[in-house]
Amino acid sequence: MSKRGLLSALGVTATLVLTAFAAVDAAGSATGADPRSSLTLMAPAAPGGGWDLALREAQQVMRAESIVNNVQVVNVPGAGGTIGLARFADIGPDPTQLMITGTVMEGAITVNGSATTLRDTTPIARLAEDYLVFVVPADSPFRTLEDFLTTWRADPHAQAIGGGGLGGADHLLTGLTARGAGIDPGRINYIAYSGGGEALTALLSGTVAVGVSGFHDFSDQIAAGNLRALAFSAPEPVAGIEVPTLVEQGVPVTLANWRGLVAPPGIAPEDRARLTELVTELAASPGWADTLARNKWSDAFLAGPEFDRFIVQDQADIDRIVAELGL
Repeated sequence: MSKRGLLSALGVTATLVLTAFAAVDAAGSATGADPRSSLTLMAPAAPGGGWDLALREAQQVMRAESIVNNVQVVNVPGAGGTIGLARFADIGPDPTQLMITGTVMEGAITVNGSATTLRDTTPIARLAEDYLVFVVPADSPFRTLEDFLTTWRADPHAQAIGGGGLGGADHLLTGLTARGAGIDPGRINYIAYSGGGEALTALLSGTVAVGVSGFHDFSDQIAAGNLRALAFSAPEPVAGIEVPTLVEQGVPVTLANWRGLVAPPGIAPEDRARLTELVTELAASPGWADTLARNKWSDAFLAGPEFDRFIVQDQADIDRIVAELGL
């Protein structure tokens, strides 16, 4: 080998060794890291949707209540959150990282056949539940839910319905509502978007006839008169939301979209305890109570072994719904 080639090879080898040492050092530095000093929150969706909103609300409360000194939100959109999930599971045992998850991701895991599941994370706590709403533009010919259902039954595929990722809460609710109204869920024309913001744009531009998402995603446009709400997915009316439920309108369907936080896999028990304590403090704070009230979310706090069991059972329930609907 020439002298130049030998030096080049040694340079590559040195680079690889240094990279390996850096990776080991980074993994080791996570041990004992303080999440109250610096915390990163991953929203596995595009800005503007429910996950993004929930984390940015949490970020503000953590700062205002001095729960965390430095907290940032990062977005990793795609495939109903499963792209972010796969990336999050590869972070390593870093206790300064949390990701938001919930019903949307559970459905996407099943529909997309994701190799990474919530079992590849460390559950921390469930924070809240919200309910979904079907909306149409103000100039839509559909004045009521029954107006839409009548047209939908006549030709299900002709009515494009826009919402979040495939298998997510929006998609599941659309399929459940179709079935509840006597429509074959396999015939619906559902168009998936990366977040509520994109779904709203598609709705206002006329790309889809009907939109479905969390109430807060559409609330400003509903209040401004740009959108008209047709139905709400709660089991009973919610104070402050003047939208009739699906059940009240003869469609026996309810669906809650829960949101919670998980940590990377493999973190030490003491780190999990510290993160649980941190999130419990967030959930009990006056700032978070205000967040729940403003966004019309229901307090659904759950942590510890109960939250572990909840995730396992809820994933099984979502798997069953996806199979029944043929999604």
